[in-house]
Amino acid sequence: MQITPLNPEDPPSMGDFELLGRIGQGGMGQVFLGESLGGEPAAVKVIKPSVVDSESRQRFAQEIEVLKTIWGPRIAAFLGADAEAEQPWLATEYVDGPDLAKHVKAHGPLPSVLTAALGAVLAEALSAVHAQGLLHRDLKPANVLMGPNGPKIIDFGLAAFTESSVSLTAPHQVVGTPICMAPEQAAGVKPLTAAVDVYALGALLLFAVTGHYPHEAATPYMVFHLVTDPGTAPDLSGVPDELVPLLTGMLARDAAGRPSLTEVVQRCRSVIEAQGMKIAQARRRLTAHTAGQRHRESPADGLPTVAWPAPASDTPVTETSPA
Repeated sequence: MQITPLNPEDPPSMGDFELLGRIGQGGMGQVFLGESLGGEPAAVKVIKPSVVDSESRQRFAQEIEVLKTIWGPRIAAFLGADAEAEQPWLATEYVDGPDLAKHVKAHGPLPSVLTAALGAVLAEALSAVHAQGLLHRDLKPANVLMGPNGPKIIDFGLAAFTESSVSLTAPHQVVGTPICMAPEQAAGVKPLTAAVDVYALGALLLFAVTGHYPHEAATPYMVFHLVTDPGTAPDLSGVPDELVPLLTGMLARDAAGRPSLTEVVQRCRSVIEAQGMKIAQARRRLTAHTAGQRHRESPADGLPTVAWPAPASDTPVTETSPA
């Protein structure tokens, strides 16, 4: 999606970031392309005035604290924020590239070796997040940007400290996106463990290599039913043989039966090496593959293109009670 001009009602700046155009929007607010005083590009998320209340500020403040805590080459870096402003805002590193969902829908599924490379990259990044005592809780294709230097994870708005006893949701309420949600998360089980991110990564990799999710239905509530139904297995149709054991394990209904993220990295390496390739080589091919296709579709005026909001089928369910 091409960056569009600011609307008359849009603020010209947020903090020290000048706003240059609109990137996209979500349920909570608008995302702008910004620029720091030193010329650093940024993605600036601004909460809509209509949804600014004490709870939304508290959640936004939690996202800010999470981003201050984590770092890494595969995490969109924190650049600045103000949760107490009249319009709360958050600035992160700008990644010039589409999200994985839009890339797959535009160009088709990734080859198995590139899917394995993506799995190794993201599993390693999530390991670093977990090492900080955090869970992402909303990993999905729309939250992985395929940038010119490789994939980066964004949107830690639902991230939670694994040992925290403080919850911003009421008992039996679920926050997240059902298409990539682990059964225990959809069922409202607390506390959640690192296994929920393993499941979500498995759902993401399934989409990357086939173009479909473990469970699909007409509405988010129907998806919730399929995810939590013990008699409904994930749909692994179209998965290449070499990835079936890995995705079967990652999408196991029992959280204890899923591999650790370290095991995921090792299994992805095995898939890559079985095809006569080294992991570093596969990672470079992944970046060249996604960046090359994006470059061929760049508009003639040279403006960057991005894909930020989740596609319609990726719509988050902000709060719902599981059946």
